Amino acid sequence: MEKDIGKIKKGEYQGTVTEIVVGVREYNGRVGVDIREFASSEKYTGPTKKGLRIPAENFKDFKKMINSITDEDLVASEPSEAPANKSAGKSKPGQEELPDY
Repeated sequence: MEKDIGKIKKGEYQGTVTEIVVGVREYNGRVGVDIREFASSEKYTGPTKKGLRIPAENFKDFKKMINSITDEDLVASEPSEAPANKSAGKSKPGQEELPDY
């Protein structure tokens, strides 16, 4: 059984278009929901290894988890006064942090 449910364009990089495809697929005699990246370029068009498969017997639990996400959960929080440098504030053992002047 193969049934595509929908696609979301993820992006385009160096001539390769990537989409996230959700579908119902049978693999080794077992049905599940497949959420996978598909790539489309001059050299290759098809599924990639990046993705996941939810076995049919676990889909109800997965659906409950997804449906529990609210619109408010998907809103970014206000930016904090975080340092511009990602490594700032993460000193290695034996190193002191220098103050900003």
